[in-house]
Amino acid sequence: MRATGAADGAGRRAARAAAPLRVVVLGAGLAGACAAAAAAGHGRIVTLVERDELPDAPRPRPGVPQGRLLHVYLHRGLLAIEELLPGFRAELEAAGAVALDTGDLAWLGEFGWAPTGRPQLPLLSASRPLVEHVVLRRVRALPGVVVRDGTRVAGLRRGGPGGPAWWVDPAEGAPLPADLVVDATGRSSRLPAWLAAAGVAPAATSEVDAHLGYAARRYALDGARVAVPGVVVLQTPRDPSGGIALPVEGGEWLVGATGAGGVRPPRDPAGFDAFLEGLRHDAVARLARAGRPVGDVVVHRQTGNRRHHYERVRGWPAGLLVLGDALCAFNPVYGQGVTVAACEALVLRRALARGWRPGQERRLLRRFVRVAALPWAIATSSDLRYASAEGTPTRVQAALGRWTQELDRLASHGDALASATVARVYHLVGSPLLLVRPGLLVAALRARRHGYGPALPAPHVVAGPDEIRAARGSDR
Repeated sequence: MRATGAADGAGRRAARAAAPLRVVVLGAGLAGACAAAAAAGHGRIVTLVERDELPDAPRPRPGVPQGRLLHVYLHRGLLAIEELLPGFRAELEAAGAVALDTGDLAWLGEFGWAPTGRPQLPLLSASRPLVEHVVLRRVRALPGVVVRDGTRVAGLRRGGPGGPAWWVDPAEGAPLPADLVVDATGRSSRLPAWLAAAGVAPAATSEVDAHLGYAARRYALDGARVAVPGVVVLQTPRDPSGGIALPVEGGEWLVGATGAGGVRPPRDPAGFDAFLEGLRHDAVARLARAGRPVGDVVVHRQTGNRRHHYERVRGWPAGLLVLGDALCAFNPVYGQGVTVAACEALVLRRALARGWRPGQERRLLRRFVRVAALPWAIATSSDLRYASAEGTPTRVQAALGRWTQELDRLASHGDALASATVARVYHLVGSPLLLVRPGLLVAALRARRHGYGPALPAPHVVAGPDEIRAARGSDR
């Protein structure tokens, strides 16, 4: 009897771990691919539905309009994808991604150049299509995962008693039964309309839009001529235009430009070049001049931070989740979206591993919101400093902004601790409490009393071999 009872208990636990048996993930971008990876296993059938025809090689596609633009993948995001798909980092690097360290980037902050030459956080730099290709290749190989591309979803319908929780209705073909639907369709999500059709109350939204725009162009550039692994000229409220240049696969670089309000970078090549030349330092422009353009200038204007408060909706339907930009979209300039989506997928994986029960969806949505809370605070407090933004920062946001400005000032005068701490918090691998660690408070008081000292000089960016060797030697 005891053995039979133990076996029955083990069977029930296995059944709970396997439930829900039929998972449909809408959207095969990075958010959807991470969600599918989180749900795969335990005998589940996971169907990943994508409107686009997915390319069989790393190529941009219509459903990812920002795919040709430059992407920064935060350290925490790379760790999360690695946890979902072990070996991902090695595969991405083998496919051509460029390894670099945030401590070596030439970074011009609001008050000057940050210190370089001390290791901080390892990153991989690659184009968005390459990252998607490597992730989707891994996800397709997971047990029970089926990818249905070229499939437009026309709507969602609730299931009836004894049937699935939901029916997913493609524009063409038979409906898909689902015990759990995960909406990962991004900013263009039609979930508000589908919920209204299902009789669910609308969710409140929060939005902060500084009306930033960005543009990018790809360049062929001999890496031997570049003395740094990447360049960032940060835009600021006083000078709302900035630029960035990072290496990607194939011996090429992506050069990006950002601007707020009426100073957004243009699409035409001559205007793009002029925009780079007009930045407060010519480091990015010099790098672009040293390369050969290999593509057109591409622009993106959909950069507002927008948050759907689905976690507050009473009577939230069972068997329905939403994550990634469909839940909380960030200004892409800050590079947070992929990281938040991957971390939300980890939350989903852990919830499924503990045993899934219908009715816990709102609790899970609240956990997703907690994942997005710090990135939301960083992005919105930064954007609200711009004159082009609508709204005013809260007292907490204003205080956070003033203190991070102080840390940036310390870093630009050689304080490596300030630079490393801000990097850890920004890359979501350190608690925001690190920002008020005693060493930083003492450094700020000392600087206010005795002065900040000399500002750091601008680093070499593009130079001849002798200058490059001298610049790299000075960092050791």
